[in-house]
Parts: sequence; structure tokens; C-alpha cells
Amino acid sequence: MSTVGRTSAGERRRLPLWLATLVNVVVAVAVVALVQMFLVKVYSVPSGSMETTLNVGDRILVNRLAYGAGAPPRGEIVVFGADAAWEQEFLATEQDAAEQVLRGFGDLTGIGPSNEKFLVKRVIGIPGDTVECCSPEGAVMVNGQALAEDYLHEDFDFVPGTLDCASTPVSFRCFGPVGVPEDKVLVLGDHRSTSSDSVATCRGRDRQAQVSCARFVSTADVVGKVVVKAWPPSDWRAF
Repeated sequence: MSTVGRTSAGERRRLPLWLATLVNVVVAVAVVALVQMFLVKVYSVPSGSMETTLNVGDRILVNRLAYGAGAPPRGEIVVFGADAAWEQEFLATEQDAAEQVLRGFGDLTGIGPSNEKFLVKRVIGIPGDTVECCSPEGAVMVNGQALAEDYLHEDFDFVPGTLDCASTPVSFRCFGPVGVPEDKVLVLGDHRSTSSDSVATCRGRDRQAQVSCARFVSTADVVGKVVVKAWPPSDWRAF
């Protein structure tokens, strides 16, 4: 029997090159979007508050599955979505049509820039902790124990007996004690003297006036743990 003009059962019709390329691109974008939505997402460090651990513009990988519904442990670096308490950290800027499209694509897929407002800080206090500064030597204390913070870049001036928490004026390193509420965490920046963090408006104030000065991060707003600084390659490191 003649088979001219017929396609054999084992032979597949090939898609046109342009359509095959488009399908591959769509699948690749979908895979990347799903990975960033549920597993690991790439962020660009937005400010210098974590110097020199993280610098402005560094690309970081964030593990979205690190904590589940729980609170991150003390000492870990986290990315969190900024709620109304942190809105003043962002400058209002006008977006042209092209940028709006790019950010809309980023909101939808998790790829590239988006309208998401996020910050990067280090967890110092978890629910139930009491955080304050300073010890007689000028260290932050959690539940009465001084922290050894070898990651600090620049802190506020503190001179025991001259410029401390009992002097006039008070050192701007001083704050608290601050109790961390349930389902919240207290975060600070490694570049302490320039970090607008959980206790930025508590520093240097009379301790009796610090009842409501702190702002916390809801555990529900924590995107995940910073696990790798991937860019620049010369400064690659894992956390």
C-alpha cells in the first residue's frame, strides 16, 4: 500500500520554529515564576542599613520555605514585606508607562522589578523577648544577656561613664527595654548608626517615654531567610 502523502504513526508533526521558541520561553518564564513564588526568590538590597554584610545593590537569594508559619530565629537576616509602620522608608516616585508594565510583570511573575515594598534586616528579638541597650560596655542585651555582634559596621558613639545610658545627653545607642509581642520580631541593621529599624525612634529617649516607640515585623510579613549573596561574584557568600 502506498504511504505517499501520509504521516507515519511514529512521526510527530514539528511546530514552526517561531512557535516552538515561544512555547519554550513561556515554559521557562512559568518555571522561574513558580520557583520565585514558592521556593527561592532573588532580591536586590535596597539600602545601606546592612553594610557591610550586605551592600546597596547586592543580589541575594531568599529561601521562602525557611520558617513556615513560625518566627525566624535570632541572628538570621530576613527579607520582609513592609506594612504601614514602615511606609516612610519608601520615597514616592512617579513611574512612566514602561516601568509600570515592567513592575506589573514583576508583581505577576516575581521576575524583575515589582511594586512590592520590602526591607532587609537582622532578627534580634523574637516573641516574648525583652531587648534593650545597653550593657555597661555598650552591647545590645536580649533577656538580660549581652550580644556579641561581630557583624556590626558602625554603631552610635558610646563611652562608659561619659556618653552612655545614664549620661546627659544620653548616647543614641541606648533604647528600651522593649518587649517583643506575640507573632512579631524585632529587627536591627548591621550598619546600626544609619539603620531605620525597629527601635530607630526609641534611641536616646527617656526610658519612661518608650512604651510605644518601637515598630515590629509581623511573622506573617517575613518573606524568608537570606541564604546567599549571589552578586557581585567577587563577594559571594552563604549565610
